[in-house]
Amino acid sequence: MGYLLFVTLIQAFSFSLIGVYLAGHVDSYFAVLIRVVLAGLVFIPLTRWRQVEPRFMRGMLLIGALQFGVTYVCLYLSFRVLTVPEVLLFTILTPLHVTLIEDALNRRFNPWALLAALVAVLGAGVIRYDGLDGDFLGGFLLLQVANFTYAAGQVLYKHLVARHPSDLPHYRRFGYFYLGALAVVLPAFLMFGNPQHLPEAAPQWIVLLFLGLCSTALGMYLWNKGACSVNGGTLAVMNNLHVPLGLLVNLLIWNQHEDFTRLLIGGGVIVASVWISRLGVRRVPANVPGTR
Repeated sequence: MGYLLFVTLIQAFSFSLIGVYLAGHVDSYFAVLIRVVLAGLVFIPLTRWRQVEPRFMRGMLLIGALQFGVTYVCLYLSFRVLTVPEVLLFTILTPLHVTLIEDALNRRFNPWALLAALVAVLGAGVIRYDGLDGDFLGGFLLLQVANFTYAAGQVLYKHLVARHPSDLPHYRRFGYFYLGALAVVLPAFLMFGNPQHLPEAAPQWIVLLFLGLCSTALGMYLWNKGACSVNGGTLAVMNNLHVPLGLLVNLLIWNQHEDFTRLLIGGGVIVASVWISRLGVRRVPANVPGTR
């Protein structure tokens, strides 16, 4: 869980940096493309290409395309029809997708994991619900695709590593992830990007470097590696922990107005969901039919 907590802290800073320095100033697709390219420059030289099994390679290409490529394309498209509060509200459903995909792949139903995911969604909803306006159905569907692909990527990686054990460490096989992401992000930039809105100020490039090297390279790698060491319920609820932490960072560093009472209550509910998930692991015996 340590890897997941560390990445959550990175995400907490990343959201504020994007909102302050990039949103409305730098083309979104270019920003995503730069993130993938920088991350790829870190991991591609480390990858042992000839020592990776073809099935694992194809799986990693698919995971990268889903978890980063499709997810971020849908996310940025959703901003065209949704307000920021609506985007934040609809992304809190990711834990449900993680739980359902995990149970489907394991051919089981774990009520504790589902309960923990629902509690995590409730906690994030307490923090972020600000009401809805306008015709948001299209944006809602886009974000459900993004939630699904982001959840599918991390769950599939967990299962892929389990099915294809190797003496190679994770980072020696992770370069394929960014090639898969690039296969989606590059065409998206060519089709939807606006080259008239490229970074002009030094702080914007510095933020892009941070997002590419820390959030995308280190963050995506450690998150997926951490996903392999926790149960599905814990992984699900950890997907919403960035909501209270991100708002807290925004409040303390950039002095953005947030309802501190709602932040504390919602954060406490999310922490409780982690406890429920871990309690469920102890309550559900490993030898009960249908639990694996």
